[in-house]
Amino acid sequence: MKKLAILALVLWSSVASAQTDYTIGAQDVLTITVFGEPELSGKFTVEQDGTFTYPQLGRIKATGATLRTLTQEIVTQLADGYLKNPQVSVTIETYRSQRILVLGEVRSPGEYQLTSETTLLAALVRAGSTTPSAGHEVLVVRPRKDTSAAAAQEDATDVMHINLQDLQAGNLSLNVQLQDGDTINVPKAQSVFVSGQVKAPGAYAIDPGTTVLQLLSLAGGITDRGSDSRIRIQRTVNGKQTEINAKLTDTVLPGDTIIVRERFF
Repeated sequence: MKKLAILALVLWSSVASAQTDYTIGAQDVLTITVFGEPELSGKFTVEQDGTFTYPQLGRIKATGATLRTLTQEIVTQLADGYLKNPQVSVTIETYRSQRILVLGEVRSPGEYQLTSETTLLAALVRAGSTTPSAGHEVLVVRPRKDTSAAAAQEDATDVMHINLQDLQAGNLSLNVQLQDGDTINVPKAQSVFVSGQVKAPGAYAIDPGTTVLQLLSLAGGITDRGSDSRIRIQRTVNGKQTEINAKLTDTVLPGDTIIVRERFF
């Protein structure tokens, strides 16, 4: 119970920090609350020029600011001749300005609105979760904010490689906070085809280092007519297909075809 409480506190702190650090954009709808001052509280839409009209203060620029910095700006201006020690809260009522793209082996790929709580795991859930053919890695492709000439000559994106199994198992350090313009790509698993005298022939996703024995186990094992000493691997090497004898301890490679032949009687 104590561990669950600590985990809940960590998750709440992460979300709270992400909310205050959210960068406001055009068309976002803000909820501004000034405690004890209902005439200064309400919902305000950030217009295309990046500003919104606020009582007493007039036009306030919001785009490019975080919720934290906008809150401080309003506090500073209200304290300058309007209120003594104003208590201000700024939150996002509706997110409209920022988006992410989820591609690859998910059930509902597409574009999604970014919210302050959008982590990698949350984005995968919104996209319907991963498909059975998903690999064991997810890529987060992030545009670089550095637009200098030197940066333009290099790759304009950063790519994070994240172990999907560890993420889904609860490793919170992998559950990165997403940013505007991020693309999440779940590649298809690398697979090997098994045929011949096995109980369940077909294609199977593999991890690096998978052996012939492990692959045969995935295929239900060898039938009564099959021979574990008559296994062949068909493999393309330098554009040419080759066939080699295989031992149960041999490592299979993506694209291989494993053929289990009948035993001699």
